[in-house]
Amino acid sequence: MAATPVLPKLVGQRVKRREDPRLIQGRGTYVDDVKIAGMQHVAFKRSDIAHGRITSIDVSAAQAMDGVEAVLTGAQIAEFLAPMPIGTPFPSPDHRAVATDVVRFAGEPVAVVVAADRYIARDAADAIVVRYDSLPAVVDPELAMTGKPTVIHEAFPNNLAVPLVPSGTGVKPDGSGIDDTAIDRAFAQAEVIIKQRMMNQRLVPNAMEPRGVVAHFEPGKGTMTIWSSTQNPHILRTMIAAMTGMGQDQVRAIAPEVGGGFGAKINIYAEEYVCAAVSKRLGIPVKWIEDRAEAFVATTHGRDIIGYVELAAKRDGTVLGLKMRLIADIGAYNMLLTAAIPTLTMLMANATYDIPAIRTTLTEVFTNKTPTDAYRGAGRPEATYFVERAMDMLARELNMDPAEVRRKNFIAADKFPFQTQMGAVYDSGDYAKALDAALLHSKWEELKKERDAAKAKGRLVGLGLSMYVEVCGIGPSATLPTGGWEHASVTVERDGRISATTGASPHGQGNETTFGQMLADQFGVPLEHVTILHGDTSVVKQGIGTFGSRSQAVGGAALHMAGTKAKSKMAKFAAALLEAHEDDVVFENGKIFVKGAPARGKAFADVAGFAYIPVPLPEGLEPGVSEEAFFEPTNNTYPFGCHISMLEIDRETGEPTLLKLVAVDDAGHLINPLIVEGQIHGGLAQGIGQAMIEETVYNSDGQLVTGSFMDYALPRAIDFPRFELHSTVTPTPVNPLGAKGVGEAGTLGSTPSIVSAAVDALSEFGVKHIDMMLRPEKLWRIINGQGGVA
Repeated sequence: MAATPVLPKLVGQRVKRREDPRLIQGRGTYVDDVKIAGMQHVAFKRSDIAHGRITSIDVSAAQAMDGVEAVLTGAQIAEFLAPMPIGTPFPSPDHRAVATDVVRFAGEPVAVVVAADRYIARDAADAIVVRYDSLPAVVDPELAMTGKPTVIHEAFPNNLAVPLVPSGTGVKPDGSGIDDTAIDRAFAQAEVIIKQRMMNQRLVPNAMEPRGVVAHFEPGKGTMTIWSSTQNPHILRTMIAAMTGMGQDQVRAIAPEVGGGFGAKINIYAEEYVCAAVSKRLGIPVKWIEDRAEAFVATTHGRDIIGYVELAAKRDGTVLGLKMRLIADIGAYNMLLTAAIPTLTMLMANATYDIPAIRTTLTEVFTNKTPTDAYRGAGRPEATYFVERAMDMLARELNMDPAEVRRKNFIAADKFPFQTQMGAVYDSGDYAKALDAALLHSKWEELKKERDAAKAKGRLVGLGLSMYVEVCGIGPSATLPTGGWEHASVTVERDGRISATTGASPHGQGNETTFGQMLADQFGVPLEHVTILHGDTSVVKQGIGTFGSRSQAVGGAALHMAGTKAKSKMAKFAAALLEAHEDDVVFENGKIFVKGAPARGKAFADVAGFAYIPVPLPEGLEPGVSEEAFFEPTNNTYPFGCHISMLEIDRETGEPTLLKLVAVDDAGHLINPLIVEGQIHGGLAQGIGQAMIEETVYNSDGQLVTGSFMDYALPRAIDFPRFELHSTVTPTPVNPLGAKGVGEAGTLGSTPSIVSAAVDALSEFGVKHIDMMLRPEKLWRIINGQGGVA
C-alpha cells in the first residue's frame, strides 16, 4: 500500500500566485469583457476648459445620428440623480455627476450619450456643442488661499475646503483649545533649526486597466447588476442603491478581474452613478469604458501637498520639536475620501521618532484641477517624505551620519504600544533592528567609501537613507465611514473541497493564493482543494473592500476566524466517527485522525460527506459545515522599514541613474514572502517614479499639460537597479495572524532616500534640498550654476 504523501506546510512559503496563469494567458474576465444582449454604450462630453459658466448646450447634431439612443445634459441628469455623496465629515460643495451650470476642471462631464456602440457614442459626444463664459482658472493653491484669481465655490471663501486644522502637542482632540507651551519651548531651546519648503507633487495613478462599468437594470425584476473595476464592490452596492432609490437587496455589484487600482478605484465615480441611473431610467443595459485620455483627467489624482517643515534640535542630533504647515491642493471637488487623505499626513508626523513636541496644521484648497483622492500610500508617503528629508538636512547640517541621527531619536522598542503626539497608537516596532539590517545588507560603510572614491574622480554619486512607518490594516470602525471590519465565510463541501468567501476585493494582492495557503494549512488539505471567492455581492454576503493595505491584516484575520469555526465543527463530526474527543483529533495530509494514531483516521472527504449525511446525527450538531466571521480590529497596524539608495548624476547632462536600492521592510508575520516581495517591487516602482520620472503639470489656464504618455512618463524596467529586499519580523498584537500589511510600503521609503541621495551627490554645489521630480534639466542647472539650489 502506497504511503500517504506528506503535504508541506504552506504559510510562510514562497508559493507562486494561483491567479497568474489565467491572467497571463488572457483568460481573465474584465469589465470590458462583459456583454449583454441589447447593451448600449455610454460616452461623456467633457469640458475642454478648466473653469467656466455653461451658457448653452446644443445636442441636436448628436441626437440626429443613427444609432443614438439618448442624449442627456447635466440638467436632465439632475432630475433623477442627486449630488454625489462623500465619505468624510468635512463640509463639501454639491458635486453633480454631470455639470449643470459651472464647470470646474478640464475633463468634467457636461453631457451623456447612449448609443449602439462606443464609436457612435464617442462621435455623438464630439458633435455636442457647448458654449461657456470663461472664468479665471485657479491653479496655484497658495494663491488660491487668498481668494485669487477667483473663488471656485461661493460657499467656500478663499477656496478653503478645510481651513487650518491644527493637530499635535498641546491641541485637544476636539480642537477646543491649543496650548503652545511645549512647542514654543522646544524651539526656544533649539541649538539648530532646519526650515524648508517641500513639494510632494501631484501624480496620475494610471492603472494598467482604466476604469469601466456595466449597469444592467432589469425592470421585470426591479433589480440592478453593476460590474465595475472597483476596489470595494460592497461599498459600490451601498452607494448605487442609495443614489438610485433602491434597496441594497436589489443591487448586485461585481468586481471581476481588476487590472490595478492603487487607491484610485476606491472612489465611487460619476460614471458609475450615471450608468446605473441611466440604465434604470431607460430600462436597458449600458457600458462605459474609460480610454487613457479620459483616465488622465477623470480618474482622481494623488499627492499634491506642500509642506513647510521646521525641525528643532540640539547639536548632538537630539530632535526637540517639529512643525509642519501643510497645504493640500485637492482639486475642484471633494470625492469619497478626498478630504481625509491629507489628514493621514498629519497623523504620521511622528514618523519613527520620539519627538517631544509636534505641531502640524493642514489647509485643504480647491483648485480647477482633477480632484485628488487615495493613491498608493495615501498621505503616508507625504509625511515620510517631509520628516525624512528634514532629518537628512539635520544630519547634513550637523555633519553626522544620517543613520546615527535617526538612531538617536528612535522610539525605543520597549515603549510599544506607543501613543504618538498626533494621536496614533503604534502597535509594535523595533526600528533599530530594521536600520541595522539595512546598514548590514547594504554594506553602508563600504558604500560611503565607494561614494567618496567616485567623487574624488569627479563623479556625482550620492547616498540616501530613509526610515518609514505607516498606518496600515485600516480597520477600526470609528476610523472609516463604512465600518472597518471585514467578513469571511468558509464552507467544507460534501466532497471535502473547501470554498471560502472574503469581503476583501483583490486587484493584484494575490489573496486567492495567500488565503488558500492559510486554509490549506488550517485544514491539512492540498492547496488545490481550496477555492477563494470574492468580488460579487451576491456570493460574498458582506464586505468592506481592499485599501490601506488591509486585505491580509483584516480580511485574512476574518478568514482565519471563519476557518477556525469551520474546523471546530469538522472536528466534532470527526470525533463522532472516531469515537474520540474533538480536542484529540488532528487535521493533516488530507486526513483527520486521533493524535498519535494516524492509522485509525478518516479521509477528510469522508468526514465532510458524513457532515452532510450524518446518520446518526451527533448530539448538539446541525448538518453541514459552513461558518462565517466578522473581524473588527482594535487598532490599525503600523509596519515600518528602512530604505537605502545610491544614485549617480551625469555631470554633463544632469541625467540621474539609480545605482542601488536596498529595502528592509517589517510587515509582521509573512504568509507568502514571494507575494510580499512582489508588492514591495510595485511600491518601489511607483516611489521611484515619483522621485525621478513622474510629475503632473497644469498650465496657467488649468489645462493638463501632461495628459498622455507622450508627456507623462512612467518608470520602465530599465530605470531600476536590481532591488535588494530583506525583512525583519515584528508581529502585531492587533490580529491573530500577527500580519501588518505591506502593499504600500515601497512608496514610503524610496522617495526620500532617492532625493537625499541626489542632494548628497550634488553637495559640492551647496545643495540642501531638491524638490521632486529629479528632472535632468533641474539637476543640470544646479551643476552649471543656473539656479535650483534650495
